[in-house]
Amino acid sequence: MANPQKRPQSVFDEQGFSNIVEGLIREIQELYSSDDVPWIVGYSGGKDSTATLQLVWIAIARLTPEQRKKTIHVISTDTLVENPIVAAWVTHSLESMRRTAAAQELPVVPHRLTPELNDSFWVNLIGRGYPAPRPKFRWCTERLKIKPSNKFINDIVRASGEAILVLGIRKAESSVRAHNMERQEEKRVRERLSPNASLPNSLVYSPIEDWSNDDVWMFLMQIANPWGYENKDLLTMYQGASPDGECPLVVDSTTPSCGDSRFGCWVCTLVDQDKSMHAMIQNDEDKEWMLPLLELRNALDTPDDRPLRDFRRMNGLVQLFHDRPIPGPYKQFAREQWLKRVLDAQQWIRTHGPSNVRDIELISLPELHEIRRMWVVEKHEIEDNLPRIFKEAAGKPFPAGPLDDNLALNSEDMKTLREICGGNDLVYELTRELLDVERRYRTVSRRSGLVQALEEALGRSFYSDEGDATQRALRERDARQGAQKGLYQQLALNEVPLSSAATAGGRSSRDSGSK
Repeated sequence: MANPQKRPQSVFDEQGFSNIVEGLIREIQELYSSDDVPWIVGYSGGKDSTATLQLVWIAIARLTPEQRKKTIHVISTDTLVENPIVAAWVTHSLESMRRTAAAQELPVVPHRLTPELNDSFWVNLIGRGYPAPRPKFRWCTERLKIKPSNKFINDIVRASGEAILVLGIRKAESSVRAHNMERQEEKRVRERLSPNASLPNSLVYSPIEDWSNDDVWMFLMQIANPWGYENKDLLTMYQGASPDGECPLVVDSTTPSCGDSRFGCWVCTLVDQDKSMHAMIQNDEDKEWMLPLLELRNALDTPDDRPLRDFRRMNGLVQLFHDRPIPGPYKQFAREQWLKRVLDAQQWIRTHGPSNVRDIELISLPELHEIRRMWVVEKHEIEDNLPRIFKEAAGKPFPAGPLDDNLALNSEDMKTLREICGGNDLVYELTRELLDVERRYRTVSRRSGLVQALEEALGRSFYSDEGDATQRALRERDARQGAQKGLYQQLALNEVPLSSAATAGGRSSRDSGSK
């Protein structure tokens, strides 16, 4: 039996490099000119998105000025915790695009997208106390990546009715990616345009979907970057890191996380090791200034963070798993510790790093202001420790006055209160919160919500310690299970159908809850 014909190793094998590239350029021109639907090109700064944007740029530049009738939006999502080397590369590339597009009179508009302040990594981890992301609690991707890009795309769709996303996704990236792309191909209503499963009224065009890694690099090395950026520098950046993929534009939860790729967030704990940053530091002594970032990232990725986390969930409830409380948010001391480490790393790099990173900003002032507000207002941590931590790390006062001139107690009073509480954190937290609640409602003419605020404070901290809280949660669970078992046994004696038992059980719970 004859051996089956082997698939060509390169997309260029059969028709040749020039024919394939020129064919794609004509295809892009035809798609662009066929309607008035705006284009949105995803750009991460990596090889695949760079190759895709180059093809689009070259194709549109060959059209007459009259044919360049619609805007091409180039969007790049900066999580604000990107690998600093890559973040700087992308920022400068976007600036070069803007200048070159204006000079060449091309309708290309770059956009640097960032998460909302309330969604930023440090506001959630240091402010709210969310633990470092894990595969089962991957809270970061939605907030940092998906929401900014989807908001931009949805705004374009609302304004124009439709949008075409031009993405550098390839089937060769993974078998899962290939399967998903082939499944969407079956639903194509227009040639080469696939529906977007997560964004209504948007179609996806992926011009290099059949290219291999080598095809991408061959194109980048043979075709000069049209907005004046050196592709050889891009290759050098790749060579200085690990042999994985790139961080793609993330528009849905099925897109591989940055942690699964070469260039991602320097704080990423979704993988065992940040291979790219480790390799950059190891391979280039000029990048040793990134070592504090790697050390902080590894500290976040501690195998057992229970000592750092509250035994209560964010809402104050105690939930059990295998008869142990499910850890909740970071405790106050842990959040203050993370803040200090971020500020220390930032100050060290500004002092000892090369001149091009002397202004690096690992955490922004707006983030610090929001974290401070969350600590004092939402968590009732009226010690207001953030300005002190900032001054110790930065060597200068925090650039803001008192958050509240009418705080219940000053710093010396808080120390005395902690001593009076005898080292019992729960008693201290409860007393502190009750004092803060009383202060807030002291001068209010209508004290609506006071009772609820007092009840919530008592409900969070009335336990004597974690052991007491665990025993209470176990007794409540056993009581619920016993009551449910007794109800089913009683209904079985009366030969009540199971469906009626479920209804009766639900009604019984509602009735008892209303009494």
